[in-house]
Amino acid sequence: MLYLTLGVITSVLAVVAFTMFGLAIRQIVRTVGVGRPVEADRKGPFGQRLTMAIIEIIGHGRMLKRPWVGVAHWFVMVSFPLLVFTVIEAQGEVFDPHFHLPIIYDWTVYGLAIEFIAGTSLVGILGLTAYRIINSPKRIGRESRFMHSKHWTAYYVEAYIIGLLLAIFAIRGFKVASETFPFPVWATPISHALGAVLPGDAAVADPAIALIAAFKLIISYAFFMVLARNLTMGVGWHRFIAPVNIYLKRNADGIPSLGAAKQMMNKDVTAPLDFEEADPDEDPFGAGKIEDFTWKGLLDFTSCTECGRCQSQCPAWNTGKPLSPKKVILDLQRHAYEKAPYLLQGINAETLAEKPDESHAGVDVLALLERPLVGTEEEGGVIHPDELWSCTNCGACVEQCPVDIEHIDHILDMRRYQVMVESNFPSEANTLLKNLENKANPWGMSEDKRMDWIEELASQENPVEVRVVDDKLDADTEYLFWVGCAGALEDRAKKTTKAIAELLDIAGVKFAVLGGMEACTGDPARRLGMEYVFQMLAQQNVETLNEAGVTKIVASCPHCFNTLANEYPQLGGTYEVVHHSQLLAKLVDEGRLTPVESIDENITYHDPCFLGRHNKVYTPPRDIMAKVPGVKTQEMHRHKERGFCCGAGGARMWMEERIGKRINTERVDEALTTNPDTVSTACPFCQVMLGDAINEKKSQGEAKETLEVVDVSQLLLRSIKGDKPQKAEPADA
Repeated sequence: MLYLTLGVITSVLAVVAFTMFGLAIRQIVRTVGVGRPVEADRKGPFGQRLTMAIIEIIGHGRMLKRPWVGVAHWFVMVSFPLLVFTVIEAQGEVFDPHFHLPIIYDWTVYGLAIEFIAGTSLVGILGLTAYRIINSPKRIGRESRFMHSKHWTAYYVEAYIIGLLLAIFAIRGFKVASETFPFPVWATPISHALGAVLPGDAAVADPAIALIAAFKLIISYAFFMVLARNLTMGVGWHRFIAPVNIYLKRNADGIPSLGAAKQMMNKDVTAPLDFEEADPDEDPFGAGKIEDFTWKGLLDFTSCTECGRCQSQCPAWNTGKPLSPKKVILDLQRHAYEKAPYLLQGINAETLAEKPDESHAGVDVLALLERPLVGTEEEGGVIHPDELWSCTNCGACVEQCPVDIEHIDHILDMRRYQVMVESNFPSEANTLLKNLENKANPWGMSEDKRMDWIEELASQENPVEVRVVDDKLDADTEYLFWVGCAGALEDRAKKTTKAIAELLDIAGVKFAVLGGMEACTGDPARRLGMEYVFQMLAQQNVETLNEAGVTKIVASCPHCFNTLANEYPQLGGTYEVVHHSQLLAKLVDEGRLTPVESIDENITYHDPCFLGRHNKVYTPPRDIMAKVPGVKTQEMHRHKERGFCCGAGGARMWMEERIGKRINTERVDEALTTNPDTVSTACPFCQVMLGDAINEKKSQGEAKETLEVVDVSQLLLRSIKGDKPQKAEPADA
């Protein structure tokens, strides 16, 4: 009678649980379907995407960036599908304690596999639980990456897994004690050790097996029911949804979703948005409502595991600003799942006006439907403006996310709506946009100023002649040197520009520049959210480059490099683009540039975000420094893919940083821990931001008076020419 009762109860629970779970999946699919179509094919090629997803999931590359946590999570992950066999077995054991699976029930490999995975998973989940407790926000506050996570859901899932694993060993132990266990000691040592201390009498062992099996089934079916009732329980749902999100990531080749900014498309996603014909009421001008995000965006929100890796790496969060990439995603997730049921019923402000007395379980549906995505607490916004405008687009969140959420795309969509529809953005950015529209550079300087550095090179002791494109590139020109606005107009960055030009001249590389015909690539406008200005500048540049017959470009600014290489193809400008560090490293390897003078300095290198994380260029700058005699390099704690932003990206270079600690100051504080004589980088924005912070440190007596920020090209030129370093010029006002 006991066995029949347990069998009936667990069978009924199974039907209820899986019915609820199936309906929950249907609701998730329908909610995700509320979003707009995606801008590109996310479903194929099937074979390439499937291979990429399997490698990423099984390889666990993102998780293993925190080694022991990654290993522990891998065993817990693998246990989930493998231990399903033990749940199936338990459903038979509640009816008959001697039930066993057909064919594999006495296969030693099966017994060993379950023993090993269950054992390692138990150690892993206990370790992960302890890690969560030790690093809880209550203990370490803002530094906890679990800040903003729903803690009860995580502890519930961990408790369920622990209970399931203990039940597996308990059942096996009783079978060992009652001598009905088919596997040898060497393959199942934990089970045999447990069986040695458990009673083997069938009158005790058999009911115990059935009761423990029922317990295992009840907590398993309860798990599915809890998930069904909590569609935003990411820590539980991610085991089902994350593989789908990884498969549907932006790039089928597996490269993280960085590089090019998300392109704006028309409402049918058949062509890029044409601003002359676009209708803001029909075409998506960014995201002003939750349904303005694409279905991939809504799937991203659903996939969040609340692990906090994005938050722990975010430069804004780490310097006391309100932006947490995790919180942004979770807030959007919660809003989506609150609003979607009404949208799916066709309920909107108009239908509510027709039936004002209709009850919706006490929910203020009109307020929910009209709630702005971005706004202050008084305005009822889902995302606070300070969160939105703190983002530097550095990509640390995307790089760290183990389920491939595309945070930058969603932040950019909200910025676009705020800028182009609401005209609501930081006041300083208005000056930036006016300068870009009127002068084609962020500083608003005249076009002829772009030629000053050429005159300076021509008038120095050993003059260098720089060819300027008149109409078409000369036939013998190997590269067009894209100088960039900073490289042409900012005094510190101009030193880098002149160093690159000299090095190319020494190496015999034939190059030319556009001079006054060069305009800003549009990166600051696009990252701010003003796509219209970006397209205006980009189309102008593409037309100029194409008419000049340009095919190969070397760029000194990583932002220009990224835009030219990854974003201009969207507008008909396809070129072979290299960063100057890549070209110079190649020239050194080929023996066309030979550093000879020893530079006896301790140097720490800062990775520019748009060169490193966005484009995976980490080694060429380091290779250049490695070839310079005398240089001793020491990495900062956060470097390469975990490098810390300088604070300039996402158009932040032209906006005031009023909240928390300045990001460039934080980065310089980290650089100073290496006791450097020089900080090197490969980006003019980084050079300016870090230089400003170092000058501030000097004024406070916290940094050496001789400490400077230089580009790797300047180091290389010093070694080749034997020049002594020049005293830094004051920063521009």
